[in-house]
Amino acid sequence: MAKLDGGDDENGMTMRDGLSRRSFLAGTAAAAAAIHVPAQVRAAAPLRVGYSAWPGWFPMKVAEQEGLFKRNGVDVEMVWFDDYTASIDALTAGKIDGNGETTNDAISSQAGGAKRMIVLTTDNSSGNDQIIAKKSIPSVKALAGKSVAVEYGLVDHFLLLLALQKAGVPQSAVTIKRLPTDQAAAAFASGKVDACAVWAPFTTTAMKTGIGHVLESSRDFPGAIPDHFVFAPAVVKNRPADVQGFVNTWFDTLAYIKANPRQSLEIMAKRAGVSVSDYVSYDKGTRIFGLAQNLEAFTPGHDMTHLNYSGKMMAQFLVQTGLAKHLVDVDSMLDPSFVKAYAARHA
Repeated sequence: MAKLDGGDDENGMTMRDGLSRRSFLAGTAAAAAAIHVPAQVRAAAPLRVGYSAWPGWFPMKVAEQEGLFKRNGVDVEMVWFDDYTASIDALTAGKIDGNGETTNDAISSQAGGAKRMIVLTTDNSSGNDQIIAKKSIPSVKALAGKSVAVEYGLVDHFLLLLALQKAGVPQSAVTIKRLPTDQAAAAFASGKVDACAVWAPFTTTAMKTGIGHVLESSRDFPGAIPDHFVFAPAVVKNRPADVQGFVNTWFDTLAYIKANPRQSLEIMAKRAGVSVSDYVSYDKGTRIFGLAQNLEAFTPGHDMTHLNYSGKMMAQFLVQTGLAKHLVDVDSMLDPSFVKAYAARHA
């Protein structure tokens, strides 16, 4: 699993230096009480939560297989999607209660009228989203006039636009091939396009033939791609105890993975459809968020480590590039109460 920065927290994961919980946790007693809602008032149906191929969400397969949801008193059905876009659509259509999504994809959905509540940050991409090109293409600037396969409107299209903007290349100078991410990676590996923008584990597919190299990645844009579990607002309102149990399970799962690394890696690698060694290679590209990182992310701030700031930057960028028609009130999408309640109980 990805390493965290700083000193140890109570789950054995690591936290950044200098983070003060006391001021952030003031007044969270009411939120903490949600943890103790009697079992008989919980909704009878399982909480159905979608997830797809991303290293920051695979820990939930460990939680499911090892019975960690039940230990937290919540009935959860993790719903696997081979197609990430299909998981977004399923939440929008009310077929699932929550989903693993990036910030910009959640904002795009919100802008389109499908409301989201971000209740947990799972990770920050730090290299696992990549722009991969043929070795004859030395830079992002050299993508002008070339073909790039990407899933249009999703997170790695966002990364591609950031990289093009940084290089001073307009998107119109590049031929965009709109393909689902798995197909984009396969198209590049077979030589059908000059480049692709994809996320792990599809980066492995793109690189397997040895024809490509990484031009830039999410590591070059720190904080630009946070990943989350989001829920429909009605679910957050009507099933707070179940959402709390889900959030609690995330932190317990990180502790379980630390205590049982080999077993956990095998579970996650199997779900990812890759070898354990390949899965370990994703470690450097995904910074998993424990409790301290979640507290910091949900605290209002003025740089990309804070969701209110990074979300607003993304919302503005989506409008500027035509991927959204209007600015979204990002603050209305952030619900830190569940993370704060867990922290209050474990302070």
